[in-house]
Amino acid sequence: MSLKYLSGFGNEFATEALPGALPEGRNSPQRCPYGLYNEQISGTAFTAPRHSNRRTWMYRIRPAAMHGPFEPLAHATFHGDFGHGPVTPDQLRWNPLPMPQAPTDWLDGLYTMAGNGGPSAGGLGVHLYAANADMDGRFFYDADGELLIVPQQGRLRIATEMGVLEVEPQEIALIPRGIRFSISLPDGQARGYVCENFGAMFKLPDLGPIGSNGLANPRDFLAPVAAYEDREGSFELVAKFQGGLWRAAIGHSPLDVVAWHGNYAPSKYDLRRFNTIGSISYDHPDPSIFLVLHSPSDSEGVSNIDFVIFPPRWLVAQDTFRPPWFHRNIASEFMGLVHGAYDAKAEGFVPGGSSLHNSMTGHGPDAATFDKATTADLAKPDVITDTMAFMFESRHVIRPTAQALAAGHRQATYQQCWQGLARNFDPSRRG
Repeated sequence: MSLKYLSGFGNEFATEALPGALPEGRNSPQRCPYGLYNEQISGTAFTAPRHSNRRTWMYRIRPAAMHGPFEPLAHATFHGDFGHGPVTPDQLRWNPLPMPQAPTDWLDGLYTMAGNGGPSAGGLGVHLYAANADMDGRFFYDADGELLIVPQQGRLRIATEMGVLEVEPQEIALIPRGIRFSISLPDGQARGYVCENFGAMFKLPDLGPIGSNGLANPRDFLAPVAAYEDREGSFELVAKFQGGLWRAAIGHSPLDVVAWHGNYAPSKYDLRRFNTIGSISYDHPDPSIFLVLHSPSDSEGVSNIDFVIFPPRWLVAQDTFRPPWFHRNIASEFMGLVHGAYDAKAEGFVPGGSSLHNSMTGHGPDAATFDKATTADLAKPDVITDTMAFMFESRHVIRPTAQALAAGHRQATYQQCWQGLARNFDPSRRG
């Protein structure tokens, strides 16, 4: 059965799975319809300006406070420890995270690659996941950050307190901080990327001179309709709190919200609907024009996180090196490939793979791409099809974890992709 959704980004939604479950005219009546409990979840300070205030009222079978005591939960590969020592300025690249051999659900399949900051300092965590089992009877919430989930292989069915999202590769899911959820795998296995946002909530970027339309359109973001589970049993609630994992026994499904209204809710977005902007005269524009979402910082014009994509598009610029140019940035870039090939790398960067180019580390097209682009017939447009790459970009150095540096799927010879660049300098020839 196809799922129903509510359309819009950050909208004030109202949805109920049973008629009349939402109280009329007030949020906290003396007695809620159907014997439900009312509960508010706030994603921003109570006194945040109205335009940026995020909160939702839920009407649920049991309040979220009902569970056993938390105890530490060990996890071999998912954590918030990004190290404190020196960080290599080398360019880094990895093959896809191998699929597990033993039954492994989405939570157990998380693998921390890199990050900076933390829940008290802003920043981000970058994780991969590879899973082949459902989170049967397990529920998770992240008190440290908002989760941006980017599937690369296999669909995810994400049952949340507010309802159900189903996301496939080339779509993303956005799970606000603190929202409880459980993930099942309709295709039996799944792999992808996760950005854990410790800073301000993701928002759509301002469009400036682009005008009132373009990039990611708000109406293409979809929030779930209310859907509740009324289940009792021996379940597990897992929390990520201050960098560590904690587990508590819970005797019922926490996804028991019968109705809700507000603007703090999970959502999904199809990256293939992104309205790409580009040059129709000369020069390759900055990647800022590919910005889908960003987490603002306390510095104007500088993001805590930028989420940028490189979707199918036309390249028509004249007298121009059309692929991304060689560059060094103040920002740091963690890149992934969801589908197809990336136009700045001829080989070695495969779907499910990832790369990390930190602040002021030189990078750009490999030798084969450079040679092709400098001899291309610019009288013809290039049509880049069948691709979807993305970047998590940070204003701070993204520190690779010890396990990522030592991983068997790390490409130790990545830097060789630039060694074939020839010395073309000839002082007697200008053109």
